[in-house]
Amino acid sequence: MSFSYSKKEKLKSQKLIEQLFSEGKSVSAYPLRMVYLKSNFDEDTQFKTGVTVSKRNLKKAVDRNRIKRLLREAYRLNKSEYFNNISSCYTLMILYIGKDKTDFDSVNKKMKQLLETFSKKVSPE
Repeated sequence: MSFSYSKKEKLKSQKLIEQLFSEGKSVSAYPLRMVYLKSNFDEDTQFKTGVTVSKRNLKKAVDRNRIKRLLREAYRLNKSEYFNNISSCYTLMILYIGKDKTDFDSVNKKMKQLLETFSKKVSPE
């Protein structure tokens, strides 16, 4: 698995997103939370991932967009380390549930914890 986050890997389908939030399970490492659902895709990707930051917690769009960029970058750098041993296809949504701005180092550390707990939960299947 490469260090890319291509267009095929991005979660854009409204149906998949609705299904994810209605039927999905979650893991968290504050201030991050991941909702995941086992699913099948037509493409050759193994994961479809989206990121979101609540408008309720961070009012300025500039702050929300910056945190979304940090989340995508932390995911891109760490996904190959944790997802190589998982064979099933999953839909993922990573949510930032904190109420304050943050920096890349703390986001990266929490993303590693989040991906670690996710891989432990789904690997025994």
